[in-house]
Amino acid sequence: MNKCIAIITARGGSKRIPRKNVKDFLGYPIIKYSIDAALIAGCFDEIMVSTDDEDIASIALSLGATVPFMRSKENSNDFATTANVISEVLNEYKSLGHNFNYCCCIYPTAPFVTSEKLKTAYNKLLESGADSVVPVVSFGFPILRSFKIDNDLLKMNWPEYMNSRSQDLEPAYHDCGQFYFVKTEDFMRHKKLFTDRTVPFEMPESEVQDIDTEEDWKVAEIKYTFLLQRINIKNV
Repeated sequence: MNKCIAIITARGGSKRIPRKNVKDFLGYPIIKYSIDAALIAGCFDEIMVSTDDEDIASIALSLGATVPFMRSKENSNDFATTANVISEVLNEYKSLGHNFNYCCCIYPTAPFVTSEKLKTAYNKLLESGADSVVPVVSFGFPILRSFKIDNDLLKMNWPEYMNSRSQDLEPAYHDCGQFYFVKTEDFMRHKKLFTDRTVPFEMPESEVQDIDTEEDWKVAEIKYTFLLQRINIKNV
């Protein structure tokens, strides 16, 4: 029987947006959206929060997640990678006698993650036999027609596409920065979320928003409010 764990990565330090991982987002600590999505998805045997912060740990516990151990100091600084954190959590569980076939890392500032998306991504991982599933969104404009600034002058990155029609260029995608589903055995072998055997999970631009500044935060709230309105209209 497959066992699956959700790891929500929520360290305490945040320089650009203070207390970012538990900051109020439309009436709730933003981490609640990630925890709720994992709880409702029904595909996880364990839903834990990896944090170095006692306040975040207390909030996570009150919202239904577990915090069986605190994150190490080594993986709580600005240079620790998501892969480092996941690896530490899985090794800690292994030392406690718990192993998982699949793992989903969910960011705590990802209100657009839903239980349906998590279930769909999990099924995609199972059915594809891939190492991982990564949510992606297409760039809003073809990057092959993008510019760079060189010695204060505007130049094309790929001048050969200067006169190409946008619709004739191959679309490019970027990471949504919301969650990653991985096969634990493969992840622990490569320590990578993205490999040659990663499959995409495409998302619409309206449900993707990096939240690195206060302005980003406001934009995310506007997008989320619009999403709720759209869902309510659909359900009427």
